[in-house]
Amino acid sequence: MANLRRKVAQSIDGLFFVDDTCIDCDTCRELAPMVFGDAPGSSAVLHQPVTSDDILAASRALVACPVGSIGTTEKIDLASAFATLPLEIEPNVYYNGFASPDSFGASSYFIRHPDGNWLVDSPKYQQHLVKRFDEWGGIAYVFLSHQDDVADADRYASHFGAKRIIHRAELRAQPEAELVLDGEEPVAFGNDFLVIPTPGHTRGHCVLLYNGILFSGDHLWWSRRRGSLNAGRSVCWYSWSEQRRSMQKLLRYDIRAVLPGHGERVIMGPEEINVQLQQLIDRM
Repeated sequence: MANLRRKVAQSIDGLFFVDDTCIDCDTCRELAPMVFGDAPGSSAVLHQPVTSDDILAASRALVACPVGSIGTTEKIDLASAFATLPLEIEPNVYYNGFASPDSFGASSYFIRHPDGNWLVDSPKYQQHLVKRFDEWGGIAYVFLSHQDDVADADRYASHFGAKRIIHRAELRAQPEAELVLDGEEPVAFGNDFLVIPTPGHTRGHCVLLYNGILFSGDHLWWSRRRGSLNAGRSVCWYSWSEQRRSMQKLLRYDIRAVLPGHGERVIMGPEEINVQLQQLIDRM
């Protein structure tokens, strides 16, 4: 629970605040950018919400915060915020919320599909999500982009009888995973899902392409501040040159949206994404 006495200095006075337990994971800035912004090594409330929509967005960020760093100066009803999660981003594609501190607050996603639903990386094991996933028909597959973002994948897989997909180079994070990938060739799952190995951030990092949507893990993300796709050399744990080479592989696909584990989401035309990808490769 957030502590008002530990409020970060940059958080302005008002209903919402951020305290100094914040891990700067970007969850709140992604969910409610009209309220939360950057502070040195932290997020902060830069603008107090005014409209009911802004209050709902900030409340959603509060319940989704992986470390409970967001608080309010008076009691508010959070039931509406819970009810909006998972949050639909595209038809049948949802942002789960309830990010896990074990994955440094990484975003996870849910895909509703007639041939079986997919969980993309893992949130905290949270009964609200379990109930919602049950209502939507459970989980058939848990796609794990890499070892950093597995969180409670084993608990979701066990509850729903789901098959976990992970690259062998990341297997130590989920040693009992049911479907283990090898090498660097893309692997199709039915007609709609394609897993693409993208070594770089980690040795066995993979991305998932579904209906033009790239679930990119920690391979690349959008930066609203820069107005461009980005990758981070400072958070590349395996090989920057391999990450650049992996990025080039993505140019062959029609991608219209990037939904990352860390960083901001973006939806735009495939041609613009392709231009952005090439510019990123050139910068790398």
